[in-house]
Amino acid sequence: MAIQVISPLNVNDHRRDIAGLKYVYPVVSRRAGGVSIGINLNPNNACNWRCVYCQVPDLVRGPAPETDLQQLAAELDALLEHIVIGDFMQTAVPAEVRRINDIAFSGNGEPTTSTQFGAVIDVVAAARAKYALDIKTVLITNGSQLDKMAVQVALQKIAAMDGEVWFKIDRAPKDGFEFVNQITLTRTQVARRLAVSARGCPTWIQTCMFAVDGILPSDTELNDYVAFLAEQLASGVPITGVLLYGLARPSLQSEAPRLSAAPAEWMTALKIRLEQIGLAVKLSA
Repeated sequence: MAIQVISPLNVNDHRRDIAGLKYVYPVVSRRAGGVSIGINLNPNNACNWRCVYCQVPDLVRGPAPETDLQQLAAELDALLEHIVIGDFMQTAVPAEVRRINDIAFSGNGEPTTSTQFGAVIDVVAAARAKYALDIKTVLITNGSQLDKMAVQVALQKIAAMDGEVWFKIDRAPKDGFEFVNQITLTRTQVARRLAVSARGCPTWIQTCMFAVDGILPSDTELNDYVAFLAEQLASGVPITGVLLYGLARPSLQSEAPRLSAAPAEWMTALKIRLEQIGLAVKLSA
């Protein structure tokens, strides 16, 4: 299978078709500091959430479609061969980030809505073994499916592969509609699912902060967010830390004109607050 990267990779280009493949794509991750191999189980651009900062074009509501496991395995094998054995790193990756950091379930929607999620993890495990990859396997998730036993079993497989979860919590969960994620949830749901994740696999909170109509999250919103995480720690939920980031690339949703980046000093101040409650924090502007 031929691999043809559309252009040299950079942190601002996360196109899922950059290697001409359906399910597998390479990116340079600013948070990971290296090459991340993405697994896109949502090539239909469907997600059960609709985050206002999402960079997926033509996003629609819905679950992941059926995955052609044979094609996914072939694509992953071809890309890994090009990276590990071929000249991919030299020709497509900036010199300072020429390392494979992880294989990440990310893509254009919520990966755990795939009914074949567990089977796809088995495909990844086989590829890791073939190329003797000592790298992380990462699940980037909104956590919405973690009440399902099949997803919990899949999580155990990820943990066995030196894996970790990046669990999306952008604001303190409250009962009712959430503007940022365009979804209705309860605080209890989020806390329960976060506990399932953190107790089953090392789990980082993934938080995107930004201004809406030029207004940053209020002191009350920040207090509630920090307090929620502190409550989880106090109740024994083993949160690994927080991946705190801002708007690096423009949203492709209708709310895009209303969104703007938070100042660096504001983000740093929030990082310090989170560290003060005992959380490790990785900040990406």
